Amino acid sequence: MQEPGGREKISKLTISRLALAGGFDWWWVGGALALDQMSKIIVVRTMALHQSIPLLGDVFRLTYIQNAGAAFGLKLGGPLVHTVVAVAALGVLGWLFLSLPQAARLQRTALAMVLGGALGNIIDRIRLDYVIDFFDVGVSEAWRWPVFNVADSFVTVGVLFLAVSWSRQQTPDTQTNSPGNSPPPSPADVAADDAERIAGS
Repeated sequence: MQEPGGREKISKLTISRLALAGGFDWWWVGGALALDQMSKIIVVRTMALHQSIPLLGDVFRLTYIQNAGAAFGLKLGGPLVHTVVAVAALGVLGWLFLSLPQAARLQRTALAMVLGGALGNIIDRIRLDYVIDFFDVGVSEAWRWPVFNVADSFVTVGVLFLAVSWSRQQTPDTQTNSPGNSPPPSPADVAADDAERIAGS
C-alpha cells in the first residue's frame, strides 16, 4: 500500500531529475555567454579601437573593431534590422532547444552553444548598437577572415556539431537501404543451402 503523499514525492523526484539532466545544457548557454562578455570587457578596457596585437605574427592577432553588421561583418541592413533578425533567430533556436528530447545529448549541447553565442552578440546590439569583435585570422592583409569574437566561435562550433549529429542520424538509414550492406546469412541459412546443393547433385 502506497503511503500518503507518495505520488507527490515521486513527482517531485522526477521533476528534479529532469531539471538536473537539462541543467547541463544550460551550463553551456551560461558558459558561452559569460566567456563572450568577459572577453569583450577585457578587450575594451585594454585595447584602443582598431588597435592590433600580433599573437602569432600576421596569422593570428587581436584587432579591436566595432561591427555594426551581422556575423563576420555581413551587411543585412541597419542596426535595427540586425537586432530584429537576431532576436527572431534566437526565438527559433530556443524553441528547437526546448523541443529536443533529453536523449539527444549532442544536438542539445550544440544548440546550447549556439544559443549562448547568439545571446552574447544580441546583448551587444541592444546595449551598444554594434558587436565587439577582436579575433583576427589570416595570412596577409589581402587574405584575412572577417574579424570575429567568442560568441561567433561558439555559434560556428555549435552549428558544426549539429551537422555532425544530423549526418550520424542519416547514416544508419543509408546503410540499411544500401544493397551492399545486407546482413550476413545465419548458420541455419548456410546449412539449408548446403543441404539443397547436396540433394540436387
